Amino acid sequence: MDLGLKNKVAVVMASSRGLGFAVAEELAREGARLAICSRDGDAIGAAAEHLRASCNAEVCAGACDVEDAAAIDAFARKVIDTYGTVHVLFTNAGGPPPGTVADVVPADYSRAVSLNLMSAINCAYAFLPYMKEQRWGRIIASTSITVKQPLPALALSNVSRVGVIAFIKSLAVEYAQYGITANAVAPGYIGTERVAGLLDARVQREGITREAAAHDIVANIPAGRMGDPKEFAALVAFLASERASYINGETILVDGGMYRGLM
Repeated sequence: MDLGLKNKVAVVMASSRGLGFAVAEELAREGARLAICSRDGDAIGAAAEHLRASCNAEVCAGACDVEDAAAIDAFARKVIDTYGTVHVLFTNAGGPPPGTVADVVPADYSRAVSLNLMSAINCAYAFLPYMKEQRWGRIIASTSITVKQPLPALALSNVSRVGVIAFIKSLAVEYAQYGITANAVAPGYIGTERVAGLLDARVQREGITREAAAHDIVANIPAGRMGDPKEFAALVAFLASERASYINGETILVDGGMYRGLM
C-alpha cells in the first residue's frame, strides 16, 4: 500500500529511542523527509546516522527539550529553514515517574503536565501555521492507555495525559477545514525502555521478581504479549498518510485488547 508519504516532511519529537525512534524509522521507510530531536544531542545524532544508513533517509536532527517552549520554537525554525514546510507532526515525550497518589506531591503533577500536555500544545502551535498555509497536515499525539483506563501506580500519567485528548479534539474540530487532521495514539504495554523502567519500579516497590511483574501485565493482555514498537509505528504512519484523510479527532489504542471498555 502506497501511503503517499514520499517526500513529505515529518517531524518526530523525542525520537532518539523507544516509540519515537520506531515512528521515525517507519516514516523514513515510507520515504518521508525527517526532522527528529531529543534533549540528548549525541543520542539524536546517532539516531540520525542510523536512519540515514539503514533507510537512506534525509534527516534533520537537533537537540530539543520538549519541556522548553523556546527550544521547540528554535527547533521549528531549524526544520523550516531546512525543508521550507512541515506536513506531519508526531508529538511525543517521555512518561512521568511511576507512583501512587500517596507517593507524589502537587508539584509533581505540574511537572507531568509540562512534560506530557504542554509539550504537545507547544509543538502544535510551532508547526500549525505551515500546515494551515498549505492546507494539508497531520498531527498525531502519542499518549497512553491511561487516557481510557487509569493504571495502578501511574497517578501522574493518569492525570497529565487526559488533557492531550481534549487538545487533539479541539484541533480536529477547528482545523479540519484546512485539510489538517489531529488524532491520538494510545499505547498499552509496548516493549520499550520506558516499560522496562516501570517493571523495575514495581519490582522495587513490591519485592517481586521481574519475571513475576511481567507475567502479571501480560496476563491482562488478550494478545498474550507486549507489543512491538514497530506495531505502534505502523499505525502512526497510516494516520500520517493520504489514506487516513477522514480519520479525525480519534484516540486509537494499540494495546493488544487490554482495554476492556466499550468506547
